[in-house]
Amino acid sequence: MKPLPLASHLPNVSRLAFGCMALGGGWNNNPLSTEDVIDAHAAIDAALEQGINFFDHADIYTMGKAELVFGKVLAERPELKSEIYLQSKCAIRFEDDKGPGRYDHSRDWILNSVNGILTRLGVERLDVLLLHRPDPLMDAAEVAEAIAVLEADGKVNYFGVSNMHRYQMELLNHYLAKPLIANQVEMSLAKHGFLDQGVTVGMDESANVGFDTGLLEYCQLHKVQLQAWGSLAQGQYSGRDLTDARESVRHTSQLVADLAGKYQVSKEAVVLGWMMKLPQQIQPVIGTINPSRIAACGQAGSLAKDLTREDWYRLYVSARERAMP
Repeated sequence: MKPLPLASHLPNVSRLAFGCMALGGGWNNNPLSTEDVIDAHAAIDAALEQGINFFDHADIYTMGKAELVFGKVLAERPELKSEIYLQSKCAIRFEDDKGPGRYDHSRDWILNSVNGILTRLGVERLDVLLLHRPDPLMDAAEVAEAIAVLEADGKVNYFGVSNMHRYQMELLNHYLAKPLIANQVEMSLAKHGFLDQGVTVGMDESANVGFDTGLLEYCQLHKVQLQAWGSLAQGQYSGRDLTDARESVRHTSQLVADLAGKYQVSKEAVVLGWMMKLPQQIQPVIGTINPSRIAACGQAGSLAKDLTREDWYRLYVSARERAMP
């Protein structure tokens, strides 16, 4: 398979990314426990055993504890810093005494957020920083100013966005000295609007897709790494209880199981490999911290190579619940 677009910036970056959202315990202000640190070590080791060297954070994950516990692992094993790539995100603000939950792309918030991220992780530099959500009040020139400061101070190497459409990216790129290199959006076998927007062009059905038209092609053309959050579809095709699920979901789940048997891989590998088959070289972000599931995900790359066009379409048609137009 072709190398990831990220590979031109981050040599030998892994095909999968490990999402750290579940590290650090619950989404609360409880202090880290010894068990949280043990679980983090186990999850990170499981990822490394599968060749996953790209770790995706956000300053809000488990109220900052995901970065904090990861930093404790790095403090105990400093040799890992030279073996992995670190990405984090900022711009989401929780409700507080100043206002409701909101997004903030202001210069000061970005700069202060990065300082907090680096402190919690215990590192001097991030490989990639993403702006987590689109801020309607964003001043692109002000964002560019913050990015210039972070680059000059050696705190961030590259920048990207999350959940943005191509026009928002173009606006930011107009002001940036070097272009954005990544965009993380929700994509999976269950959330397949990223494909539907292309195959329903000119049809009434396209009005209900709800995904940015042309985003895949824009990112492919401009060598922007598409990262898929929610890539395992919350486990609905790989073991989650489907008692109350729609018949189509149960059918797709059975098809995933059948193909896992056919190709002698895990069900997780089928779900991820289906998306990794695409020419855009999408990088799935896996959110599980269960070592056995992480190991199961490691087979996805081989499945992406072997999956036939016919089996790929069987999965897509089943998941979209109707025949191709």
